[in-house]
Amino acid sequence: MEREIITICESGRVNIPSGDVWMSEAELVELFGVVAPTLRAAIRAIYKSGVLNPATAQRCAVVIPASWATFYNLEAVVALAFRLDTNEAGKVREKVLGCVCRQKESHISLFLSLDGGTVTTMS
Repeated sequence: MEREIITICESGRVNIPSGDVWMSEAELVELFGVVAPTLRAAIRAIYKSGVLNPATAQRCAVVIPASWATFYNLEAVVALAFRLDTNEAGKVREKVLGCVCRQKESHISLFLSLDGGTVTTMS
């Protein structure tokens, strides 16, 4: 399974790759700075609330022969960032909101026909 993971470097910068994000429980524990039971409780709460469906938000894959792991997609990671109350989760929230809010202004041109043949351009 080809996958990418979200990381926080030592300087505190969050790196969200453009590839297919799928993270294991161990990777999420490290990313958010929580213990596994806290992470599992947050995942259960997200599923119970109906925000995400486990059928689409997680998948199981073989990590080493005879060993399975559950991986969570980007939607689940973002939901966890808003569910958990840690410094690391706050950094991920900031990065996600920064990406959402950082929309470039688009240039829109309008072409109006006035007086039956004159074309006026407005930008």
